[in-house]
This record gives sequence, C-alpha cells and structure tokens, in this order.
Amino acid sequence: MSDPAELIDPLVSELPKWLPTQRWFGGKDRPITSVRPLGTTVLQEGDPLLLHMIVEVYQGDRMAPYQLVVASRDQLPEYLGSSWIGTERGRPCYEATGDADVTGRLLDLIAEGADVGSLKFRHEPGAEVKGGLRGRPITSEQSNTSLVYGNSYILKLFRKLSPGENPDLLLHRALQEQGCEHIAPLLGSITGDLYGEPATVGMLQQFITDAVDGWAMATTSVRDLMADPELPPDQVGGDFAGESQRLGQAVAKVHNDLRRALGEQVAEAEHLDEVVKIMQARLDSVAQVVPELAEYAPALRAAFEKLRELSGPVPMQYIHGDLHLGQVLRTVTGWLLLDFEGEPAAPLAERSALRSPLRDVAGMLRSFDYAAHQMLIGQPEDPKLTERALEWSRRNRDAFCDGYAKAAPESIGDPRSQVHLLRALELDKAVYEVAYEHANRPEWLGVPLASIARIAEEASNP
Repeated sequence: MSDPAELIDPLVSELPKWLPTQRWFGGKDRPITSVRPLGTTVLQEGDPLLLHMIVEVYQGDRMAPYQLVVASRDQLPEYLGSSWIGTERGRPCYEATGDADVTGRLLDLIAEGADVGSLKFRHEPGAEVKGGLRGRPITSEQSNTSLVYGNSYILKLFRKLSPGENPDLLLHRALQEQGCEHIAPLLGSITGDLYGEPATVGMLQQFITDAVDGWAMATTSVRDLMADPELPPDQVGGDFAGESQRLGQAVAKVHNDLRRALGEQVAEAEHLDEVVKIMQARLDSVAQVVPELAEYAPALRAAFEKLRELSGPVPMQYIHGDLHLGQVLRTVTGWLLLDFEGEPAAPLAERSALRSPLRDVAGMLRSFDYAAHQMLIGQPEDPKLTERALEWSRRNRDAFCDGYAKAAPESIGDPRSQVHLLRALELDKAVYEVAYEHANRPEWLGVPLASIARIAEEASNP
C-alpha cells in the first residue's frame, strides 16, 4: 500500500465492536461510544505492514488510551483468522501479536536501540539483547499482552496506557539496583508519547524457562486435597504450606528491597482518613451495581472505620499493588514476583502512591481463598468439600504469614498482629473482586461474597 495512513480511519471504525472481544480490554461492563486515533507509527513497511497505534476509547463519560499493534497483509493466513479486525482498502487488518512473522521486529528494534517516530526502543545499561527471534504470545495474559522470544526474552506490552513511567518498570529498576533475587532480570523497554509526555508501552525481561506458575501449583494442591478428603491437609502429597511459607519470606524480602531503594514514610491520621474515604467510596460504587453486596455493607463500613482508631505507626512504601498467586513463579532457586504494575483498573496516581505493605499481604490472602474454592464453582453445594477448601485456605494463609513474619522488619512484624488494618485491606480487596467478577465472570461472584461474609462474621465474633 502506498500510504498506510489510508488504513487508519476505516480501521478505527471497526474497533468499537472488536475491542470488547479482547481479554485485555478493561471496559467490558460498558458499551463503547467512540474510538479516536491518537497516534500511529509504521514499524515495518511492505507486506506484512506493521503499525503501532494508540487510540482513545470512549465509554460515555469514561475515556482511556489503549495501545494496539496491528498488521495488514494482502492475504491473511488461515491461522491468523481469529485475530482479524476488518478488511480495509481490500487488505485484511489484524491484531499482530499472534503473528510471529512480525513480532520479531519489536525485539530487533530494542536490540538496535532504535527510535521510530515517537517510539524509543532501549535496552538497560549493561544488558545485552540480541535480535533475530520470533515472538509468541502467552495466552494466559489478561490486562496486558506478553510475547516470548525463544527461551531468552519476554516482552510485556502494556495495553491501557498512562503518561509517565509505568510502576512496573520503575519498581523493577529499583529492585534490580538492590540486587533483588526475587525478580526476573530487566533488559529493556519501549517508551512512547502520550499527551506530550513519555509513557511506558513495553518492558523486556529475561524469560525464566524452569518456572512454574504459583496459581497452577496451588490449585493442584487443592485438587489433591479434594481427591482424598479423609486425610489431614498436612498429610496430603501435594501439601502447599511449605511453599506458602517460602513465598511469604520472598514477598517480605521484596518489600525490604523496595524500602531500601525508594524509602518509606509513616502514615499521618489525615492519610488514614483518606484511605477510609476511598474504601467507603469503592463500597458505595460497587453496592450500587451488585445488590448481593448490600447486606454486608454495614459490617464492611464498620471494618473500614476501625482504621481511624489505629494508634501505632503505619509504615508506607512502594509495594507490588496487585499481588496474587498468578503474579508469582516458582523456579529451582526460589520464588519470583511479576507484574509490579498495580491494579490495572486503578488510576496511575493510586498505583504509584506509597501504601502499607500489608496491602500486598491481603492480596495474597485473598488469592489463597480463590485457589481453595475454584473447584467448587458451578458445582452443587457440598458442605464437606467447602470445609476442606476452608482448611486448605487457613493452612496456607497462616503459612504465608509465618514466612512473611520471619523476614519482615520489626516495624511490620507478623501481619496477623495488625488485625484491624489487615482485615480492612482484605475486605477492600474483596469488594474490588466483587466488582470485577460481576463485570467479567459472574459465576465467580460467590467467591468474594462468601469471603466477605466469613471475615465479617469473624470480626463480629473475635
């Protein structure tokens, strides 16, 4: 095609119906009212043509910028049919991250340290990055898209963008400077332009070939427990408690490294008041659209209000921000933490703020509940299996906290000793989960609701 710009407007007209079908699109709960192109860069000319696009997606009074990597060919191979967006000017246009013939271009540009339009492709100081590899997407990604190149590299493309340095890149750089042993080495990045400011659009790390996903390990352990309901949890072959304890230690060490690299501060009473207001506002917002949450609202409000009564210091620092079993990998040498981006749906200012490290602890405790109950979703109610799930959850939650307490500084100590703070943070996370499940996986809604009911009952009967 003589002028790739001829594709842009007709291609954008296809996006309102295409974007909601993508796993990484975060606005599935509201219809798209319009899409506006913000910037387009040609990364590769010819056939196939490769374009990098940033578009603004409008959903009523809500707007968010998204990154797209789009390719176009004269003839679309059958295996790329599921990536098809539309046929513009007689050429099929498709989402390019599934096309190994073009994804290698992104790695090559990082290896070259190239500038293409407003995009800057860089490798980290001292890092050696070699091109010439084809990239394949990881299908388990949700809010972002990651491409694996051979057994060497993994490139994360951030889909929903914000001006400034992404927290994932910022925190990985800080941890790497501290020699942190619980992250995959950072190798490079891609920076674009968003509203006149630099914005992180991609991050390259070493690919860890011997790693096992924490969620997969935990849910395998739960299946072992359910398959042999007569044995105590500590006698089941797939008992996960030892790994949970080691994971707790790893998380505490990462927090320690972040504290050393980027500092900490003590929360003032005004900050805790603001935290309570944010929690209450989230509760109000979610309860309006999820009626099942309404009966727990009084207990949730009471738990959040307890934060105003905290008398001791509450240390604040940079944290992971969205920690769960799907964000950790077990290697032969120990646990690695991934994706320090924070909750993708949260504003950048919130994701970049200093917060209590117990927020990460609360996120992992919630994840243990999810892992324990995932086998029960869609199944007839079975009180015995439900009790087994609770046994597994309690055992691994305690093991995680034991491990965290071993490596945590004295100012944090055992997370369970800070009852009101940990409970409020866990309930706030559960309210967030209610909103997510209602919008994306209604069949999972019972998991956070059951946890809210249990935690509220424990709070009323200490």
